[in-house]
Amino acid sequence: MTTDISQLLDDWPYEPGKINVRLVERADGEQRIQVRLDLGILQLHLDGRPDGQQPEGFESLLDLVEAQIEGGFESAGDGSESEADEDGSDESAPDQSGPLPPPRRSEGEPEARLSGEQVSMLRDEAIQYYHRYLALLALEDFERVVRDTTRNLRVLDVIEKCAASDEDRLSVAPTRAHGTMMRARALASLALRDNEPKAAVAAIDEGIDALRRHFETIGHTDMFERSTEVQVLQGMKQALMPKLPVSQKAELRKRLDDAVTQENYRLAAILRDELNSMPD
Repeated sequence: MTTDISQLLDDWPYEPGKINVRLVERADGEQRIQVRLDLGILQLHLDGRPDGQQPEGFESLLDLVEAQIEGGFESAGDGSESEADEDGSDESAPDQSGPLPPPRRSEGEPEARLSGEQVSMLRDEAIQYYHRYLALLALEDFERVVRDTTRNLRVLDVIEKCAASDEDRLSVAPTRAHGTMMRARALASLALRDNEPKAAVAAIDEGIDALRRHFETIGHTDMFERSTEVQVLQGMKQALMPKLPVSQKAELRKRLDDAVTQENYRLAAILRDELNSMPD
């Protein structure tokens, strides 16, 4: 049996050039994010993995891989055998029945290694979170944007550290700049919501510094100034500068200039004495 969704699509027409997103509530009270695409509607969970799956009981494949790397991994080619129970089962052996076998580590290697298939699965999962944090930004749910961008930056760290091939390690470098920029934007937006423009500028500066380190790491310092992500953050910072509170000394100087312009010399003398009494 097939269900035609034409009426759903007609009720919510696609608008090119913008992120078409909304929150919907299910019959059980849970909310879902819906994104209108040109060819349909994408529905995502607000929390956990966007598609609602729990690989081997973990919140995501990333959490599964991190647990495998920290708690144990399959040893490649060492010829060792673990103790088995009387029934032939091996309780100490990693569970390989799930979608992601444990990372392998050859004898003498300091780190576990992820196969090309494992890296591909982690990248595919990260795309789900990418779609969600774009939608969350449009919904101004900045806390969850910070959560998802931070999580995707962890994916890049794991792949860059543990991927078996240089090609897989290098493949994720272009996505780091976008995740770093989006995280800084969300942190700055949270600070602005709390009426803290100085904290917002600090978050942006931290993001710009992280982008500078990223381009230095990949050997493309010349790309820093031309980076779209850097330009976005710099533009956001410039827009925030007029909102920054001036220092007490700068405010006194402005009041002094105004008093002189208005020929209020008595007030000007008082303000000048106050300025002279302040430490540099």
